[in-house]
Amino acid sequence: MILKRISILNYKNLEQADLTFSPKLNCLVGQNGMGKTNLLDAIYYLSFCKSAGNPIDSQNMLHTADFFVIQGFYEDSDGTREEIYCGMKRRQKKQFKRNKKEYTRLSDHIGFLPLVMVSPADAELISGGSEGRRRFMDVVISQYDKEYLDALIRYNKALAQRNSLLKSEQPVEDELFLVWEEMMAQAGEVVYRKRQAFINDFIPIFQDFYSYISQDKEAVGLHYASHARDASLLQVLEESRVRDRIMGYSLRGIHKDELEMLLGDFPIKREGSQGQNKTYLVALKLAQFDFLKRMGRTQPLLLLDDIFDKLDASRVEQIVKLVAGDRFGQIFITDTNRGHLDRILHEVGGDYKMFAVSQGVVTELEEEQA
Repeated sequence: MILKRISILNYKNLEQADLTFSPKLNCLVGQNGMGKTNLLDAIYYLSFCKSAGNPIDSQNMLHTADFFVIQGFYEDSDGTREEIYCGMKRRQKKQFKRNKKEYTRLSDHIGFLPLVMVSPADAELISGGSEGRRRFMDVVISQYDKEYLDALIRYNKALAQRNSLLKSEQPVEDELFLVWEEMMAQAGEVVYRKRQAFINDFIPIFQDFYSYISQDKEAVGLHYASHARDASLLQVLEESRVRDRIMGYSLRGIHKDELEMLLGDFPIKREGSQGQNKTYLVALKLAQFDFLKRMGRTQPLLLLDDIFDKLDASRVEQIVKLVAGDRFGQIFITDTNRGHLDRILHEVGGDYKMFAVSQGVVTELEEEQA
């Protein structure tokens, strides 16, 4: 799928933008804080019905405005055109439409426009808690497997109900707990099974990308840990119920799954340098792209936000070669360093567009200036 054009009103610091893109490479250059990432985030929003950085929709609106609108005009490989619309007014529910028909469930849209974004915020995957690493798995699998997304939604609803019972100051019958635990177990087993299958298939793809970028300097791995691995999830929940009542929330279940990120045989959080961490994250996301491309009906969009920071020259060179090749489709890339972008353009040599971003204003640069 190619994003041919985007129209933006009052999204973050982008008061108005109407841009036509290259089907291959689109470069955004400008200083930090000017709006480059906000433009990528608007593209992300059209795929995931939410911002990559701030899930509170009203806070993504230009401060002086009472609404925001994002419209994307896409074209599939067979020439089919698609129009995606998102609009929101303050204190009202957002609208999401495909070809002017509003979705009844936003989850129905997920996966229609597959997308992978690499950004500085990804550092939280290594340094942060397990929630971000579970979200990484969820974002990938949900884009190609509707059964997974439905099971995850059911599990989280049942988990919320069970936690509500655990917090109750009144006595609660065991049978009532069992209703929600059975629902959690049924949906959770689906989530666990699909996460495990994904990680098994994903690891060699990820390792290949890391090996290429690092030029075989280090070995990396991933290990998926879950309470559902060694016993039935229903048994795990029932056995944990007494302790959970004391704590007031559910201590065990697939909402506590962990994806351990390894450099050699040790956690990269403890062992990795800044360059190794950045290489790990870039390889992880490029592998995500490759995996979705294999699993889906259409090639994902690839958004690369300030990816060269903290990398030595040899690793930058390897990423430039990857991005410039035919392995990826439409790419959006930002950088404060015009030199990085010029090197990529030199490698690509084909279709590209260059945009300057300053104070929320996006201007296309003429080819002779690029």
